[in-house]
Amino acid sequence: MDLSNPAPEVKSAGPEVSAAFEDFMSAFEAFKDANDQRLGELERRGGDALTRDKVERINAALDAQKSLIDELVLKTRRPALGSGGDGFVSDLAAREHKAAFDAYVRTGEAAGLKRLEAKALSAGVATDGGYVVPNETEREIGKRLAALSPIRAISDVRVISSGTYKKPFMTSGPAVGWVAETAARSQTASPVLDELTFPAMEIYAMPAATQTLLDDAAVNIDEWLAIEVEAAFAAQEGTAFVTGDGSGKPKGFLAYDTVAEGAWTWGKLGFVATGEAGDFPSANPADPLVDLVYALKSGYRQNGSFVMSRRTQGAVRKLKDENGQYLWAPPTAPGAPPHLLGFPVFEAEDVPAIAANSLSIAFGDFKRGYLVVDRAGVRVLRDPYSAKPYVLFYITKRVGGGVQDFDAIKLLKFAA
Repeated sequence: MDLSNPAPEVKSAGPEVSAAFEDFMSAFEAFKDANDQRLGELERRGGDALTRDKVERINAALDAQKSLIDELVLKTRRPALGSGGDGFVSDLAAREHKAAFDAYVRTGEAAGLKRLEAKALSAGVATDGGYVVPNETEREIGKRLAALSPIRAISDVRVISSGTYKKPFMTSGPAVGWVAETAARSQTASPVLDELTFPAMEIYAMPAATQTLLDDAAVNIDEWLAIEVEAAFAAQEGTAFVTGDGSGKPKGFLAYDTVAEGAWTWGKLGFVATGEAGDFPSANPADPLVDLVYALKSGYRQNGSFVMSRRTQGAVRKLKDENGQYLWAPPTAPGAPPHLLGFPVFEAEDVPAIAANSLSIAFGDFKRGYLVVDRAGVRVLRDPYSAKPYVLFYITKRVGGGVQDFDAIKLLKFAA
């Protein structure tokens, strides 16, 4: 059974990516040797400070090398935007919209977009709300967000045209039973439905440009906009999808009520305790991770993923099983995630680090467990006045999110 969610294949990774990946694997081998030495010293005489420092330095180097690989792989996955090749827009109306939008961004000329608005209300909005970016620019922004935002990349994503997405969910099915061919059938109970509501909230970024840059015909405006907003949007989304309180932003999965797995009920997320506050247990430290994996039903577990911060992954990287094998396995290829107990691991820095009573590791089928809702359309409002001589671009999109299946995500709580 394939228990992983492999990342998209990276074609023609190039010498930079290959070299970085080889350095990463070499660093991991050095980490295992140093950590084995540290564990041996702990058994003999309580450990040596120099060895501990060496392990932590290599651990930090592994994180840095993994970040470099991710950055290089991300560059190889970015398609070029433009008016030719794969970016060619065959539809006449779309080409007209793209040309009008380009003129608006470069010079502030909005007459073309206003004509489109008169022809089709979906092409633009009133000037105080900005104008909708071309379709290919919106798709590029979405691709970049998926690459940078770990929760968006592994969650279910729906595009809507209204402000709210409502989803009925069956919390308990109709009662069923066995009956003989000619026996009387008693009436079965009706299914219990719960309506989940996911409003789309507004997120914005405000990059600046010089008029000289905008006047340069060689500058690809679509790609420039996508690059400028990707980091800002991804950082805000990443935080909201993990810890957002649902007030003016998506509701993160850690913002829901939690309960011990043995007392789990619909509407709450179940957790498994490590048995020791702020740490793994000293005896059999991997047992809580195994318990966490098997707290999830098999239908969800086959597509399960771990989500944790970089610091927590550094702690997990040191754990071994009863046979002395490391539980954490490095990526098998550039762009692929590392694995823990055979399941992919995704870093989300907004998940809290290990501390007393912290919920520092999540495991589940996020595709079924968490829903990201995107309102169609990314809007741009040009402001050449507020920060002269720079031109500001107020870029907004609407996004929501929340747990859609409370049985699909489980948490590890570092508590007694």
